[in-house]
Amino acid sequence: MARIAGVNIPTGKRVVIALQYIHGIGPKKAQEIIEKVSIPAERRVNQLTDAEVLAIRETIDRDYIVEGDLRREVSMNIKRLMDLGAYRGLRHRRSLPVRGQRTHTNARTRKGKAKPIAGKKK
Repeated sequence: MARIAGVNIPTGKRVVIALQYIHGIGPKKAQEIIEKVSIPAERRVNQLTDAEVLAIRETIDRDYIVEGDLRREVSMNIKRLMDLGAYRGLRHRRSLPVRGQRTHTNARTRKGKAKPIAGKKK
């Protein structure tokens, strides 16, 4: 099992798919990485040499923000919005939808399980 950016990537899958197990790498970035390292698209992780794994690891470390650093950056951005008192920050603080969705109905993922209100029934 290859370990890249602190993540064990699955060995039986193609390299493009396996790289997407790393937080911060999607299909486009995975494709870019294997083109930079010049690995054929049909190659599987268990067929990679140690040198190729090392080249992938170095490329990711050098060119991309992934895993812990990315999570930290995102949480710091959210914290900054909250500290500024921006509208988006207030929505994060109250655990409500941030991007303009309606909350009269729906938004249950963000708000949690519906709380019954006493005397609501007619």
